[in-house]
Amino acid sequence: MRPFTFTSANNKDQALQASTATSYYLAGGTNLVDLMKEDVERPDQLIDVNKLDYKEITSNENGGLTLGAMLSNSETANNKEVRMKYPLLSMAMLSAATAQIRNMASNGGNLLQRTRCPYFFETSMPCNKREPGSGCGALKGMNAQHAIFGYSDHCIATHPSDMCVALAAIGAIVEVQKPNGASRMIEFTDFHSLPGDQPEKDNTLMQGELITAIHLGKPEFSDHYYYLKIRERSSYAFALISVAAGLQLKDGVIKKIGLAMGGVAHKPWKLTKAEDFLIGKKPTEENFEEAAELAMKDAKPFEGNKYKIQMGKNAIVRALTQAFEREV
Repeated sequence: MRPFTFTSANNKDQALQASTATSYYLAGGTNLVDLMKEDVERPDQLIDVNKLDYKEITSNENGGLTLGAMLSNSETANNKEVRMKYPLLSMAMLSAATAQIRNMASNGGNLLQRTRCPYFFETSMPCNKREPGSGCGALKGMNAQHAIFGYSDHCIATHPSDMCVALAAIGAIVEVQKPNGASRMIEFTDFHSLPGDQPEKDNTLMQGELITAIHLGKPEFSDHYYYLKIRERSSYAFALISVAAGLQLKDGVIKKIGLAMGGVAHKPWKLTKAEDFLIGKKPTEENFEEAAELAMKDAKPFEGNKYKIQMGKNAIVRALTQAFEREV
């Protein structure tokens, strides 16, 4: 690990004023510190934001909840109101990592997780995300865990978060503070970015911006929901494919739906074609299978991850079926 300066901020203004082009905000540090140890991230300064006030869950004007960015994943997932109103989010968060890591990891930090691509972590290998212009080792290398949607010739890595897949499915707004003190709201589907020709950029945050809250709208999927995570082992493993599914039923048909996948793209992948198809239809296996076909139609796998096509279809059908059959 390289030398760095540590600054502890007592409030938002101190944190924003201390930020520079080579500094990082530090909350739980469950991803950032690991990357520093591997010499992947090389900040000159860490700004500790654990003393900031964004550690509450409150009701908002939209009839939903606002999650403080500095609150831990465990505190959020186990919160009574979150479990009652957004059980899909709670279920997804509790599937992540281990209890010890969830106790440390913050909500804001979860959104900023970097990919678990082995070429990104191995500094001796080419990686455009870590070192722009060096190439993408995964393109013709080991790519069994890589993207099948939205990638570019510069990067085929996937986003690792479970929480973010659920947030994409239910819809959320991320609130950030600009260095000048003004706030900015970002629709969740616009928060993370695709690699394009700038794979080093994981999201649309501007230099120095600080995540302070995640706003959730009126609960819509508190009765019918399911988060399916397929991985190589039950802990300390990220999703090969995951599906977050929420259904709202009325008179035997689907009135509203939230559907997103993880492990398939550089960002949580919203399945809008499948959602549009299922609106107004009955929650049958036949309709779920057709929706899955639509969802995976544009997938373009590599030699190592062709299995994700059929796995993805099966996962979508299973998650939708479980969501339909699961009622609280």
